[in-house]
Amino acid sequence: MRVDVGAEASHVPWPEVHGAARGVMYGLLGEQDAGLATELHDVGWQGHTLRPLGISPPVFQVAKRPKGVYPASGTGSLWLGSPVPRIAGCLLAALAGRQVIRWGSVHLKVRGMQLEPAPDHAKGEAVFDTVSPVVVRHESRYLLPGDAAYVERLTHNLRHKADVLGLPSAEIGVEVLGAGGRRRFEVNDAVRIGARARLRVSADPALLDALYDWGLGLNTNQGFGWVR
Repeated sequence: MRVDVGAEASHVPWPEVHGAARGVMYGLLGEQDAGLATELHDVGWQGHTLRPLGISPPVFQVAKRPKGVYPASGTGSLWLGSPVPRIAGCLLAALAGRQVIRWGSVHLKVRGMQLEPAPDHAKGEAVFDTVSPVVVRHESRYLLPGDAAYVERLTHNLRHKADVLGLPSAEIGVEVLGAGGRRRFEVNDAVRIGARARLRVSADPALLDALYDWGLGLNTNQGFGWVR
């Protein structure tokens, strides 16, 4: 789902760029199904700690991007979704007719919403560009696309997501085609480090569809790894 928004504020405070994302998602879900929102928040999805939720921070059109500031404007969009129909349906219902989304301290006026169906993945291969950094970890270390273990750990994460959704997980391949710079965020007093990435992923078409609706890597419910 793409939600077109506008902000009166000139910027989003850095701690809120990703720090507000989870609250937005659980707030929307809780309006429609409080039990589902609580289960996902406290436990995860059907016995798994992963939560099949994805969201991006709002991205705004601005004439100039001041250094050191996350700029906002009257024209922007954010995306959110889930590969689980029950969850996606709750998000869609909560957004229907909504006029304002509160992103931390910034009020976003909703100007429109539309569904963005997944591209055709019938060939079993897709090139994914992320609008926000992909978070990948190995033990206590955050990995970037150039690190030796990055592809292996990201592939492990994708297999885990496939298992959560009951989709084929054996034949998954990942190739890094490009990456942005290292980004560091503090989200609810926890550090998150990652980089935007352009990745070629080969997998079962149904899993590629699901990743398009969920996102790549860890902490997708905090706005990381969203695929545009």
